[in-house]
Amino acid sequence: MTAGPAAGTPAAAGAAAGTSTAAGAAGGPGRGLRLTWVQPEDLLPHELAASRDEGRDVTALAERWAAAGGDAVAPVSGASPVPASPALRALAVELLDAADALPGPDTAEEPDDLDDVRKSWPGGWQLPTRVDRDRLHGGWLGRAAGCLLGKPVEKIPRHGIREILTATGRWPLRDWFTGQGLPAEVAARWPWNRRSAPTSLAENIAGMPEDDDLNFALLALRILETHGPGFTSADVAQAWLDWLPAGRVFTAERVAYRNLLLGLTPPDTARRHNPFREWIGAQIRTDVYGWTNPGRPDRAAEAAWRDAAVSHVRGGAYGAIWVAALAAAAPVAATVDEVLDAGESVLPPASRFTTAVQEARALGAGTDDWESILDTLHARHGQLHWVHVRNNAALVAAALAYGGGDLERSICAVVAGGWDTDSNGATVGAVTGALTGASRLPERWTAPLHNRLASSIAGFDGIGFDELADRTLALAQAGGAA
Repeated sequence: MTAGPAAGTPAAAGAAAGTSTAAGAAGGPGRGLRLTWVQPEDLLPHELAASRDEGRDVTALAERWAAAGGDAVAPVSGASPVPASPALRALAVELLDAADALPGPDTAEEPDDLDDVRKSWPGGWQLPTRVDRDRLHGGWLGRAAGCLLGKPVEKIPRHGIREILTATGRWPLRDWFTGQGLPAEVAARWPWNRRSAPTSLAENIAGMPEDDDLNFALLALRILETHGPGFTSADVAQAWLDWLPAGRVFTAERVAYRNLLLGLTPPDTARRHNPFREWIGAQIRTDVYGWTNPGRPDRAAEAAWRDAAVSHVRGGAYGAIWVAALAAAAPVAATVDEVLDAGESVLPPASRFTTAVQEARALGAGTDDWESILDTLHARHGQLHWVHVRNNAALVAAALAYGGGDLERSICAVVAGGWDTDSNGATVGAVTGALTGASRLPERWTAPLHNRLASSIAGFDGIGFDELADRTLALAQAGGAA
């Protein structure tokens, strides 16, 4: 997930130049620096949508905003082109405060406390706890390969992805994307992710470029190496401030980062003026907590919850514990069904998130017609933002069930499905890579990585996936199993 300016918008030009501004970064009266994902007038429309999705009545707030001239349509790129007037911005702050004060969803169905979530967990898991380095290595390589496959088409909808592939003779998707042979009119209609295309198209790949889906995995590794398995949410927050550049975080993470700088501490950092609290950000951060707790979805989920609490609540946190549990099972399980069972075992049984992934898993296993599966998923979840957690988790679950543990079939299916293509590719690649093991992964998906990962996190730039596997194994062995 690199939820910066949308491809093809004026904002994307600023993003390509390495800024974190939205459209109108310079020039013209009243036009200045426009930071994405934090301005009150840009957050409020997202908050109205988030509150409605949670079942909260924001009719009066929406009417006040509309009467004052506020735009009810959330900006796709994270910031509207022109700053709001001081009066309108002040009203946005007031309405965000009012939304924060509204009662939340029913906690019986969607608990927001780890102790309540634990109540439905089984007494144990029938999974091996002895992990093999090759399978951890496969998890890292699979995460990178799936992420890299999805990078150039992030933000492009499903039908646009298909048009690109058809125009380049690569439909259905079975290989890296390429710009070679892409007709100009198709390229203009569906421009690549400008941050990613220079390093993620087949003709340009030379190692794994930087991506937040890998940065957060590296940061989790550092947190565990520094603080051990008993780390706290405060440790995660401090690690962000110490090691994670603010310009490399988006949506809920950027809001939480802002809240940290305002002096708030977790879990309040996730709850103040944060309409992205149930988006995908925490779900992309937790594989390492699973890999270092092989065969123990409970320990992995507990660690993931503490990490997620910095920026997410409810569904956003469920995504984090689900992926951590998947990752705990993937390096030791024999089948993808065992992995999916482990993931579902830590979820609140009555939550909308749980229903979404269970229904999607059944869809993925029920037919070999991937396009019909996607039709159903988009009909059920298409109203959600492309970075929301439920639609993306459903797509991941369906792709894992459909792919049957095969890395290529699985990552190609999930990326072709659209929405958050790089994050979903990373999660699906991590699961199937760990199930398979590095030594048995297809070389055409691993060789272009050149055993090299770029990162803006100090100490990790250029690191090899073999070293990451060694360090992950050391943590898994040090943690032991009860």
